[in-house]
Amino acid sequence: MASHTFEEELDRTGRIVYTNVGFSMMPWIREHRDLLIIEKPQGRCKKYDVALYKRNNGTYILHRVLRVRKQDYVFCGDHCWRREFGVTDRQVIGILTAVVRDGREIAVTDRRYRAYVHLWCDFFYLRAWILCWKHMLHRLKRKLL
Repeated sequence: MASHTFEEELDRTGRIVYTNVGFSMMPWIREHRDLLIIEKPQGRCKKYDVALYKRNNGTYILHRVLRVRKQDYVFCGDHCWRREFGVTDRQVIGILTAVVRDGREIAVTDRRYRAYVHLWCDFFYLRAWILCWKHMLHRLKRKLL
């Protein structure tokens, strides 16, 4: 069976389903456990969309839109505190439409998901501060042991 890039599969079928690698979207998306349903974008991303985009170095990233600007976006993973600036529409290849968790599909329109998004993103600076300190304490602990 031939291997396709995400872009080729989205062009061919309009959607991709895969499991996540990495922890940047925790706690909502669990690495190697949840299935992600990504569809071709219909227009520009909106604030709080989770988009699959491709960095200039060829790396695929799945992060949340924190800010929509005229020419680009500001992205950040749910488990990250550093924002990524300057991602353009040209780099966005898909939008998360649902997560399959423990056999149950949860659409991004689900009210519980929307509540999570607002709680998690509307307090970004508090969350970022906590995650940053957690990371620094973890690094300090590793150095001391």
